[in-house]
Amino acid sequence: MAEGLRERKKRQARQHISDVATGLFLERGFDEVTIAEIAEAADVSVNTVYNYFQAKEDLFLDRAKGSVARLSRFVRARDKGESAAAAVLRELRSEVEAVSPQVGLFEGYDRFMKVVEAAAGLRARLGHMNQQSLELLEETLREETGAGPDDPMPSLMAGQIGWAHTTLLALIGREMMAGRSPEEVSREALGLLDDMEELFSERVLNYAVRGAG
Repeated sequence: MAEGLRERKKRQARQHISDVATGLFLERGFDEVTIAEIAEAADVSVNTVYNYFQAKEDLFLDRAKGSVARLSRFVRARDKGESAAAAVLRELRSEVEAVSPQVGLFEGYDRFMKVVEAAAGLRARLGHMNQQSLELLEETLREETGAGPDDPMPSLMAGQIGWAHTTLLALIGREMMAGRSPEEVSREALGLLDDMEELFSERVLNYAVRGAG
């Protein structure tokens, strides 16, 4: 369905506020910038900012919210004959090979991470988002396999897959903050993915294989 004029204006206004806020956070730090200052810089009222964003953290992590469902989407879109873990590893490897911003492989990611590292509120919010991602992945695995509510395997498998994802992102964030280029970090991240796949047991790599039907 085509986007209406009102919806487009609201989306553009939201994006404008988010972009202005992000610029201020990168320049001065997350804790040093107030909502009032963001509103003034964006030429809107404080109430308008809160109409679009419930909390200050949402202004900086607006684009990151879509990452909560990433692992679940990868599993639901797995190929026939492919397991849940194999699908996630394949998708992550594809993004790393493409030097994709989706996994933090872009110039300037170090500035983003430095803002996060310096702000307890942002770190807590990212931790909460990671927990939401694991819970959604567990729910997806339970649905995809037909596992009962007392079956511990979806939770255990979600933990294993989530470990691979967070370990990869941690490496990328650390190396990008060290001043390395996205291409250099990409090559190292591919080696890490290979190592993690070798560490996975056959039980993990053969869980939730999509049937031919």
